[in-house]
Parts: sequence; structure tokens; C-alpha cells
Amino acid sequence: MRTIDHWITGRPATGESTRTSPVFDPATGQQQAEVRLGSTADVGTAVAAAKAAFPDWSQTSLSARAKVLFAFRQLVHAQVDELAALITAEHGKVLSDAVGEVQRGLEVVEFACGIPQLLKGEYSDQVSAGVDSYSWREPLGVVAGITPFNFPAMVPMWMFPVAIACGNTFVLKPSERDPSVSLRLAELWREAGLPGGVFNVVHGDKEAVDALLDSPDVAAVSFVGSTPIARYIHERATATGKRVQALGGAKNHAIVLPDADVDFAADHLSAAAFGSAGERCMAVSAAVAVGASADRLVEALGERARAVAVGPGSDTTSEMGPVITRAAQQRILGLIDAGEAEGARVAVDGRGYVVPGHEDGFFVGPTLLDGVTTGMDVYRQEIFGPVLSVLRCRDVDEAIAMVNANPYGNGTAVFTNSGEAARRFQRGVHVGMIGINVPVPVPMAFHSFGGWKDSLFGDTHVHGPEGVRFYTRAKVVTARWPATSAASDASFHFPTSR
Repeated sequence: MRTIDHWITGRPATGESTRTSPVFDPATGQQQAEVRLGSTADVGTAVAAAKAAFPDWSQTSLSARAKVLFAFRQLVHAQVDELAALITAEHGKVLSDAVGEVQRGLEVVEFACGIPQLLKGEYSDQVSAGVDSYSWREPLGVVAGITPFNFPAMVPMWMFPVAIACGNTFVLKPSERDPSVSLRLAELWREAGLPGGVFNVVHGDKEAVDALLDSPDVAAVSFVGSTPIARYIHERATATGKRVQALGGAKNHAIVLPDADVDFAADHLSAAAFGSAGERCMAVSAAVAVGASADRLVEALGERARAVAVGPGSDTTSEMGPVITRAAQQRILGLIDAGEAEGARVAVDGRGYVVPGHEDGFFVGPTLLDGVTTGMDVYRQEIFGPVLSVLRCRDVDEAIAMVNANPYGNGTAVFTNSGEAARRFQRGVHVGMIGINVPVPVPMAFHSFGGWKDSLFGDTHVHGPEGVRFYTRAKVVTARWPATSAASDASFHFPTSR
């Protein structure tokens, strides 16, 4: 059985812990490897390596840092297909989706390559007689990323390129369910010329997470995952004085107005709901049909759900693969059962879906529920599976109120041909990311990603300009260089400009 190691000080490391966790092939249901689960001591070793590397890396010139980033970008670009295959083998998503994930991560690397421009400070000449004032931003020190299974390459790449470019050193705790791509990225960092200890990977479970949260040598923590864990990480890490950006769960709505092109909306909603088997924090899981659009929309969505090609992610004809684990499969099936028991109509049923030759795989077929109401479990819970619920309301104002009443505020979308309705919607919803005729409104790397309400704990979003601010802190200098013969103007009153 292949064992997946940690990565510390620029090389593989076994660590002290002997605990391991299985890594499955979701398409077959068979274990394909085991990953080491780091102990508190193993995390301490990685943090110590990052701390030791920080003084030199933080003083490395911006141009030298940028050269490493450019080299890493080129290596990742050349290995996109290899990285995608690693993702598909352990996560289960189809190869084309895995390639897209790596590409969206690369966009953040490319953004970070511009770090000399992003870290330019400010200068004010002659703020007082013979006095100048200027400011710049400095790195924090050792920072950590705790990342989820659903995007094992992209989400870490939302964090560590910006953090490292800013002069920090990084400890990554990826999901133990699909850990291999993190090790390959670490190898590419080494090939790009990144000094040992600047980027480290420690696999693990709650013990490793708590060790990072409690470590006095970790200055900041970035997290993406479920809302309960995001809240826990925010509370525990801030209690030890750390900066925290913790992105939680989502219940993303897509509003379809009566004037929308139903076929266009159905095409995009189906892709947004069933792509990656619904295991995306930006997946659309609630379609809100407004007025007369409802019946036509349900019919169109049903046609598309039945047509989705489900199979192993390595099969290039597959459009949707399995979910990540058997437990996830059973949880999703249970929520479909609950929705039906509470009165929803199962318009397309993905329960009992079997892929020939992969009978033990963790598959759930595309599922469409009609007549869902806001009181049902299938609406209130984050399903994280290929289940699309259709709710109905009278007008755009009622749809806005529905979105705002939901505790999550990650992403939402509206399908319409009315500029006035779209503008009213985008200004009225209490959500961090909004799409207008775009179902999955993930911002480009030069903007920042993050939600509102229970979808974000902390003050800053991920990557983009807010990422630079999160991984740095400001320093302001007020300077005077008097002539040696100048008379002193020292005074006991509070200094003012003159």
C-alpha cells in the first residue's frame, strides 16, 4: 500500500506519528493509498522549519521572489494534465473539471507574480518642515492554510502563492481525503527554486488542525470548509491572537425571472448544480423560479438532468463523477429521502444510481426536487452533492427576501433580460458574490473571493487585493534628517505639523 508522506524543509518527511488514514478511489470504492496523519509534534516540526526559513525569505528581494513565482507558474502550467490526473484519481471529478481547477489556481499564481507592484508603498514628502512620511507592508511570519477536499489544488493555490510572494513562509494542512496533489505542488516549488522550509505540507486530522491553531509561532490561518468548522477555527485561532480568514458553507440560489431564456438558464443551472457532483462551495443548489417561469424551468431542468453522462472521472466521456466517500454518498441519499418525506416531488431521482463496471463506486445520480420550501431539511442544509431543489415565488422582491433570509451568503445568481431587475437584485441581496446570467460567479484572481453572513468568519476575503492585505501588515515611518548645526525645536507639547 502506497504511503503519502508530509513535506518539510523541502523534502518528504515521515514524521513521528504512526497513524494513517485511507485514501480511496471514489469511482471504484477501493482504497488506493494511505496518508500519514501528523501529530502535534509533526506540526511543530513543520512550523519550526517555516520559522527558521522566514528571516532569509522575508528579506529576499521582490524581484528574486517574483522570479521563483514565475518559475513555479511555468512548471505548474507544464504539468496541468499530471496534476489533474492526481485530482481525479483521489477526488473523483472528471478530468476536464480537474484541469479547470488547476487553471483557476494558476491565475492566482500569475496574480502573485506581480508582487513588486502589489507591495508598493506610499510616500509623502515634506509633511512638516524637514519631515517626510512613508509606509510599506511587511510579511507576518509563518502562516497556515487548512483546505478542503473539493478543490485540492485550487483552494491551496488561492492562499500560498500570495502568502509566499508577500515574504511569508507557509504550512499547508490539506484534506486527508485527496492529499497527493499537495505533495506534487511542493515538488514543483522546489524545482522552481523556493528555499527549503518556505513551503511545508503536514497531513492530518483534528489533532494537526488544533496544533496549528494553538501554535504561538503561527501568525495567521486561512481556511475553507463547512460553517461549523469555520466558526470553530475562527474562535480558537483568534483566541490565540492570530489573523483568521475562515470561509464556511453555502446555499447558493439562482433566481430565474419570467423574462429569462429558459433553455439558457437550464443549461447553466444544470452545469452549476451537477458539475463536480455538486461538491463545490459555489454550486447552485436552489433554483428559485419566479412567476410563470416555474413549470417550463422544471421541465427543462429535468431533461438536462436525465441526460448527464455519469461515470468515472478518468473516462473522458463522463460529465459527472462520484462523490468523495461512501459516507458522503449516504448522507446525500438521506437528504433526498428527507426531502421526499417532507413533501418535495422527486422529478429526477439519482438514488440507486449504478455505473456498470463501477458498482462499488460512490455515485449519486443527478437529482431534481420540485416543490421545495424553505422549511425543508433539503433546503436548510448544505447538501454538497448533485441535488438541485426548485422553489417558487411570485416576484423578484420575494426572491430577494428569500435569499436574504438564508443564513448563508456565499454566492447567488439571477437569470433575466431586464437590466432594471438585475440591478435591483444585485443591490438588494446580502451576498458576497453575485452572477448576472452567470451561475457560478467565482471572481478572477485580481478580485477577491468570499461570502457574507455564515459563509465567512473574519474580515478579509481570499486572494486578490484582500489576500495581499491579509498576509501583510503596514509599517509607517516619519523621518527627519536635520543639519548638524540646526537648532533643536524639541517641545513637551504634542507634535504638530508646521
